[in-house]
Parts: sequence; C-alpha cells; structure tokens
Amino acid sequence: MEETADDILQRPVPLDEDECDRVKLRIRRRLVGRRLDKYLHSRLPRLSRTLIQRLIKQGAVTVNGRPTKPSHEPDGGDQIEVLIPPPEPTEIIPEPIELNVIYEDRFILAINKQPGIICHPAKGSQTGTLANALAYYAESLSHGADPFRPGIVHRLDKNTTGVMLVAKTDEAHWRLALQFEKRTVEKTYVGVVHGRLEFDEDLISAPIGVHPTIRDRYMVPGARYRQALTKEAVTRYQVVHRFAGHTLVHMHPKTGRTHQLRVHMSYIGYPMVGDKFYGGQMVSERSITGTGSDEPIVDRQALHARRIKFVHPIHEKPVTLEAPIPADIQRLIDVLTGADGQP
Repeated sequence: MEETADDILQRPVPLDEDECDRVKLRIRRRLVGRRLDKYLHSRLPRLSRTLIQRLIKQGAVTVNGRPTKPSHEPDGGDQIEVLIPPPEPTEIIPEPIELNVIYEDRFILAINKQPGIICHPAKGSQTGTLANALAYYAESLSHGADPFRPGIVHRLDKNTTGVMLVAKTDEAHWRLALQFEKRTVEKTYVGVVHGRLEFDEDLISAPIGVHPTIRDRYMVPGARYRQALTKEAVTRYQVVHRFAGHTLVHMHPKTGRTHQLRVHMSYIGYPMVGDKFYGGQMVSERSITGTGSDEPIVDRQALHARRIKFVHPIHEKPVTLEAPIPADIQRLIDVLTGADGQP
C-alpha cells in the first residue's frame, strides 16, 4: 500500500544517544500562537518539520524535562532540549538481490514482489530491501520525496506478493502518484480467508487507525476512538469460490491504507489464512483433509497482488499487468479444492 504522511510520522527515528547532539534552547518570552514544531524548525532549519514532529512524538524533544506535543506553545522561561540524530546517508546501498521483472521500459518497471522482503530501508544503513535491489538493477530511478524510497511509488507489505510499480524518472513518478491519489489505479488482490463469506460481493467502508497499544498494528477503532486519528478506508470484495471452511476472494482496495485488506477482512470476521497478526491461523494439509503433512501450506498471509490497471504515465495508454498466483497460495487453493471433492 502507499505510505501516507501519517505513516511517516509514526515511523520512529533511529536514535543512538552516543551519536546524537543535544541542543538546549531557552524561551525568553511566550510565543503566542507559535507551535513548538514550527518554532524548532525556524531555529534548526537543517531539520525538516516532519523529522522534528517525529522526534517530538517519540520523546526526543522535552520542555522543562518532560515530553510534549508538536502543537505545544512555548511559554516564557521554558527550557527546551532536543536530541538530534546525525545526518543519515542519502544514498541506498545497491545489492544484487534477484528481482522478478514483469514489465520494463524507459520510464517505468513492474516487478512480481517476492515474500519476506520489505520495500525500503527505515534508515540508510539498512540493507536487504527492495530499494537496495532496485538501486543495483536499474540505471536510473526517480527521486521522490524520500531518499530511501528511490523509484517506489506504492508499497506492498513484507509478506504480500505480487505486482508493484516502480518509476524510473521523476516525471513518471509524479504522474503515477497522481493516479494513485485520484484513485484511478485499479488493483485486484487474491486472498484466501477463514470462513465462508456470506455475501457474493460487498463494500467495506470502515476507517483505519494506528492501534493505540500494539506497535505496527492497525485497526478499525470503536466509537470512542478519536476520528482525527483515523483515515477513510474502502475495500470492495468478490467471492471467487467458497470451500468447506474457507473462501477464495478477490479484493479491490479503493484507498491505500497500510494493512488495509488484512484489517478490513479481519474486521468483518474473515481474517486472511496465515495472518496471525490480525486473527488468522496457519493451515496444513492435515488440518484441511485429515491426512498428510502438519507443516503450514502458507507460512504468511495468503494475500497476492494479482493485477494492476493504470494509464502509462508518459505514453498515456491503458496498461494492465498481472503476476501469477505464487506456488504456496496455489497449493493452498489446490488442497482446499481437493478436500471439497472437486475436479
């Protein structure tokens, strides 16, 4: 899914106190109507306002020895202390990680993402990501707004496979990003969920927010959860086939929230097979058929980005790209089909 500004704000800044600078500031008089994040940005211009907000949120900025909020208005006599991390490298380390390229021209490329790989580093020294692989493979990639995401227009979760678009030029990047923003990109995911979905198709419209206590988890909050902390999320699904205790389903996200499909399917009571983070369970041949191996058929969420439709950012012609269902999910479908006694 595409990373939102809120996702970036929630991402922690790597802080090693031995390598950080401590800056102390004293407020002489009250700054009426002046937010702390804006004030610090004016005093520390080499730090972006987004970075300052992230530092405040994780307690690396204190006022009179106590953590505070970005919206805090400093008062006369306040003592502000800021823990500033050293500048991060601005270049991705190229790595010869194998890519399954399904389309490429001068402006864009598309890959069939493998499971178990994250899309980009959280910091410049991190390796083993898709961004490292792309830096090695491509002669040129778009710059975008984040130096650690060269070419990456949208993301897939670490253990989700399938079609993912990459921009090779800045113009291609912003034109593709605009299509995602306007929700004109059509995405089709294939998944296997626990249970037999009641409706042949339906629309799930339920806002998603960060879980208040569990790191890296998202949720559809209850009524008492502040609406400001959630974002609109809409998913349409279609049943492909109902098995005895599972359903093969197509999902079409209209928005691009982090973990959206996994959260939404769990929210309506049908979590993804293998997605223990959101209530799913591992399944084996024995658990389905009563015989055979106890080893999990799929050791991740059974979710695959099958197809994407968009307008080529430069040629302005419709493009449809597909990635075949991976072997582990296909085997799960085959075992479920065989257990139902179908040819």
